Amino acid sequence: MAQAMLKADQVLIHGFFERYPSEAAGHLDRLPAKEVLRLLRAESPSISAKLFIHLNPELADKVLAQMDETLFSNLFTTLDPVHGAVILSRLDEDLIQNRLGLLPDKLAKEYRDLMRYPPETAGYLMDPRVATFNADNTIEEVLTIIRTIAQRRIIDICVVDEDGILIGIVPLQQVAVAQPTQRLEELLQRDPVTVNMLDPKEDVVQLLEERKLATLPVVNLDGKLLGVIRHDALVSVAQQEASQDLLAMFGAGRDERALSKVSFAILKRLPWLQVNLATAFLAATVVGLFEDTIAKFTALAIFLPVVAGQSGNTGSQALAVTMRGLALREIRSRHWLQVAGKEVAVGFINGVAIALTTGLIVYWWMSSLGLALVIAASMVFSMVIAGLSGAIIPVILQSIGQDPAQSSSIILTTVTDIVGFMSFLGLATLFASLLQVS
Repeated sequence: MAQAMLKADQVLIHGFFERYPSEAAGHLDRLPAKEVLRLLRAESPSISAKLFIHLNPELADKVLAQMDETLFSNLFTTLDPVHGAVILSRLDEDLIQNRLGLLPDKLAKEYRDLMRYPPETAGYLMDPRVATFNADNTIEEVLTIIRTIAQRRIIDICVVDEDGILIGIVPLQQVAVAQPTQRLEELLQRDPVTVNMLDPKEDVVQLLEERKLATLPVVNLDGKLLGVIRHDALVSVAQQEASQDLLAMFGAGRDERALSKVSFAILKRLPWLQVNLATAFLAATVVGLFEDTIAKFTALAIFLPVVAGQSGNTGSQALAVTMRGLALREIRSRHWLQVAGKEVAVGFINGVAIALTTGLIVYWWMSSLGLALVIAASMVFSMVIAGLSGAIIPVILQSIGQDPAQSSSIILTTVTDIVGFMSFLGLATLFASLLQVS
């Protein structure tokens, strides 16, 4: 009888965890870390992951520190890496590296990439170890939790919803003087000033100067709280920014500025100009392969820039969108097929529309149906390849550890020029008998 009741209780608990993970996590927040670990082990990785991401950050940190290797591996293989990276980033660096060593190399690299922010961004300046609370927490509950983390400085209470999205803040002063039974929702200051994790530090400094902030929450694109930039860090970055601006006036910055030395500018620019020259000669070589065709139909030379220009613009559009997605971490290397498929579809549809317009103009101008059809077909083909190239070149560069911002555009220009010239002149050569211009 007792065993039957125990089994029934387990079924009820399992159903509660599976259907209402957010509410269940609220109950788990009141339990010791060891008991939470026992319950997580008893569930499947998918359910445990849903529970874990809804735990109070302070409890989640304790659970994570005591978690055995098997449970950690199951959980963080199941979790969305974006969520997992937020949780992991609150740990000490040594523990993070130890834990990542338990994951497959590719997944561990993705976690490291998500936790690494460029030095010039808000994410690099933030402290990810931020205590968060729910709007229905009472003042008494908040103060109890704060006492357990007395070693951590807290100026503003950050309030998040069940998905970790920041909904408001409450100054600690208000919490200190409020009634114990009051809920944070009654004191909440909604729509707080925030910065995106990849916002430049110049924006952080500007907010410091304009708003006189004590803490500045850092969020991702979905509004999920990642950490806070505290006042001392803001002051430090403001001083650093002023120093760098002074150095830039004399051309002594790390990157080229308006007043950098001529030698510094040349050193930065000349190598890439040489690379660009090499790719230009490569494109010229392709045109040279069809010298006889161009000599026979000189009208082809008129339309070469049209094909190359349209494919180049198409590739640049795809490149800009993909680079933005990579920079803002909307996409990762594993999304390359989805991104490529989208850009191929966009390139094809736009290519057909542009091809119709181009074909009509060429037919009206040259009175040659054959030339109109050749340039139309070339336009569709080259724009599809340009869209595909603009999508996959930065993804490939990032996946092999290179900076996509540094060389994507040069590689893309080479590809679009060669493909545009090759498709147009190649089709013109194949269908030379149709290229009679009246």
